[in-house]
Amino acid sequence: MKYFSLLLLTFLFLSIPTFSQHSKFTLDDFYSDNAALNRTVDSIFNTLSDQQKVAQMIISCTGELGKPEAVVKKLVTDQIIGGVVFLKGSKKTHAETIEELNSISEKNKTLPLIFSMDAEPSLFASRIKGAQNVGKTIDIKTHAQSDAVVNIINRELKEIGVHHNFAPVLDISPGNEAIKSRSYGNNKDSVIELANRFIKCTQEGGIIATAKHFPGHGLVKGDTHKQSVYIDGPLQEIDNYKPIIDAGVLSIMIAHITVVNNDTFGTDGLPSSCSRRIITDLLKDGMCFEGIVVSDALNIMKAVTILDNAPLLASKAGCDMILMPQDEEKTMNSILAEIKTDPDYHKQVIKSVKKILRLKICAGVI
Repeated sequence: MKYFSLLLLTFLFLSIPTFSQHSKFTLDDFYSDNAALNRTVDSIFNTLSDQQKVAQMIISCTGELGKPEAVVKKLVTDQIIGGVVFLKGSKKTHAETIEELNSISEKNKTLPLIFSMDAEPSLFASRIKGAQNVGKTIDIKTHAQSDAVVNIINRELKEIGVHHNFAPVLDISPGNEAIKSRSYGNNKDSVIELANRFIKCTQEGGIIATAKHFPGHGLVKGDTHKQSVYIDGPLQEIDNYKPIIDAGVLSIMIAHITVVNNDTFGTDGLPSSCSRRIITDLLKDGMCFEGIVVSDALNIMKAVTILDNAPLLASKAGCDMILMPQDEEKTMNSILAEIKTDPDYHKQVIKSVKKILRLKICAGVI
């Protein structure tokens, strides 16, 4: 059976170039009811072992502020991860690393990785040293400005080989300790309009966009990199996400914000990124979001590193992509053990993996 599966997987990968010439899907197809796309997702999914499936959900990190390149290469070789987010580094270094990681996947005949970056306007110059400076998000005021910025960002990401941009910020407020100039400002309507424009132009250009930080990081005090922070009472920023979801954003990132004094969406002391009430009950079921839910970084932010096995909690809460866990192999083993004992969670993981495969196909990764 193992030999047969290997033959089937090899056949599938040998078939991909021919398939892509005749039936290339785009990001526009992700939300469509496309029978050919559904069959493609299922055909790939059915060739994968449980480990290979779970690996799709785990996103590691590299770059000057990430894990050493040798560590990430081993994670790819051992099929522990499905993607990598690139932190600070030069364009040349990022591109060379991506080429090397892709060569490992090709050599091992494993699914290609999805590569991502926090390429918000305000962070762009620090993520790709030497790239054209596009200014700060807070200074973008018109559609024309936004389009010009996005076109530069998209071009740079494509030249490096990055598929997934963790941008834009949808938080209201340039004054928050963590957000500052990364926000479009204080006016809710202009924040929504400009964020939607950024998303539309990004995705039309073939790069996956990500609205963040759900359920809202603009009107809270503190920085989740340093401590637990709280939404006290109603969720004042979730209405920002309704038009963004309706317009077709492909992914949403969940903040490590604890919600208190809220009978419906209180998080019982957990950060939102680990709360089923916030991710599954509110975002997925309540707001009908069917795209990719990404946790915020799980490796350094004090709001989650104090928890026992936050990556598993984030996954069980409904996150499809587990971003930057401290220990990728432990995360994989925890998920594999859990799906054996919890049938409902197993079904949830299957949905997450199929969504990620669908995204990889539509983004041209597979």
